[in-house]
Amino acid sequence: MRVAPRYACAMNLLFDSFWRAVAYCLRPRLMFLSLLPLFLITGLTVGLGYFYWEAAMDGVRQLLESSPFFNNVWAWLDSMGLGRFKTVLVPLIVIFGVTPLIVVVSLLVVALLMTPFVVQLVARRRFADLEKRNGASFWRSLGWSLGSTALALLATVVSIPLWFVPPLMLVLPPLIWGWLAYRVMAFDALAEHATQEERHTLFRRHRLPLLGMGVLTGYLGAAPSLVWASGALFAAAFVILVPLAIWIYTLVFAFSSLWFAHYCLAALQDLRRERALAEKTTIPPVAEAVLAD
Repeated sequence: MRVAPRYACAMNLLFDSFWRAVAYCLRPRLMFLSLLPLFLITGLTVGLGYFYWEAAMDGVRQLLESSPFFNNVWAWLDSMGLGRFKTVLVPLIVIFGVTPLIVVVSLLVVALLMTPFVVQLVARRRFADLEKRNGASFWRSLGWSLGSTALALLATVVSIPLWFVPPLMLVLPPLIWGWLAYRVMAFDALAEHATQEERHTLFRRHRLPLLGMGVLTGYLGAAPSLVWASGALFAAAFVILVPLAIWIYTLVFAFSSLWFAHYCLAALQDLRRERALAEKTTIPPVAEAVLAD
């Protein structure tokens, strides 16, 4: 009997926190902070491209040329007058191959640089009376993020062969990144305020809404790949389009951090109110009178 009201409450909380996160994203200070991860990630991308771009291109090219299947594909494309497609496909494979790495790094950078500020902002403006019980230290939060990232990277590597199946290509990457966002963002949102027991309770009670938030974030994070890929198709715009895609990634994850902060802190507040009400109603009238005296 309590499942349906709890589900309706979670859905109301989901949509309420979504629109609040959208409104907070429009704040000039948050827009400015989103540029900080951009500088770091752009530097990382440029460095990787400078040292490994040609090697990655040569490796992919040799892999394709050694494959009988792709040799047949090249022959068919040449017969159709589309032989130049080969020069476009190689950089596209490299770019889409490195995209998960950029997404994961973006998530970690936002989690380490922006999430603490976002959680403090949301807590100060909406939950000033919510007690901080310091359930997780910085190092524990970092270990949780790194462990979750390692599992997500492992799942990404293992599932890469399935990405060539058209339906799974649209499902697996956002699902993996969404699971990672759910694990990292929800933990960081509750790190300062919730105890370990409260965090486990909230994770268990709100697992489906939190996972849904993470998956939606995964799809939003996959959308800028179109901008990212355009940098390979239009070489003249590469310098502009790739940083633009990275900035969109950081904005998506900043929004995700805000969304999880609003949702998790509100859920924690509701949990404590529920427990306080339960404790109050379980006190016998006689004991309550004695306490009042």
